[in-house]
Amino acid sequence: MAEAVAANPPKPDYGLDAPVIVKRQFSRGGWFAGTGLVLFLINHNQYPNTSARLLAVLGFIGIAFWAVGAFMIWSSRVAKLELRDRLLDMLQLRGDEKTLDVGCGRGLMVIGAAKRLKSGKATGIDIWNPADLSGNSADACKQNAKIEGVSDRVRIETGDARRLVYPAGNYDVVISTLMIHNLPDEGDREQAVREMWRVLKPGGRLLIHDIFRTGEYARTLRALGAMDITLSGLSFLWCVPSRSLLARKS
Repeated sequence: MAEAVAANPPKPDYGLDAPVIVKRQFSRGGWFAGTGLVLFLINHNQYPNTSARLLAVLGFIGIAFWAVGAFMIWSSRVAKLELRDRLLDMLQLRGDEKTLDVGCGRGLMVIGAAKRLKSGKATGIDIWNPADLSGNSADACKQNAKIEGVSDRVRIETGDARRLVYPAGNYDVVISTLMIHNLPDEGDREQAVREMWRVLKPGGRLLIHDIFRTGEYARTLRALGAMDITLSGLSFLWCVPSRSLLARKS
């Protein structure tokens, strides 16, 4: 048994993003394709051409929903790992930084950062909403950190992005990926960005990757006096437009 475990070590699981939406895509695809098939079977003898065209249209819509669901799964299981590496490359970590990942989920970014640290420490916080990420929990994040061999450099806590408990100027790097847009109120999103900026040291860097709202975050950071604000081009993982934002605190 021990030899089998050594030959097949556990792998980290960073979860499926937006699991409810993914399930909805496959469910809608099944309804469209199934409805088209039922209508075809009922009517094909009397209306062969019309029923065939209807089956083709509804089947195509069903396949489109399935394709979106499959692409979202690929984005979560494959593409976001590559995205993590690109984002962390942007930070050019020395290895001695104190980093904070706001909305860390199952640990994708906080663990990725910790793997690049030597004497530094990485903290991750979340409110652990399972609608945002499958199996979202502090225990799942800690287990991934253990599997990745960075438990000694990672601290996981429960915390709200709008009310960070850390003192001002406490972190060299603050990261947030695919989290802020989950706050439905614009005032809450602005407050979250302000809090991340508050706990950042002078000279520190804030890195955000999110869908839809990055321009909004950039405006908030400009008002706060951020330096060297950089917005990336659009990408379309999870079938929605997303961008990265990097800013430096003077």
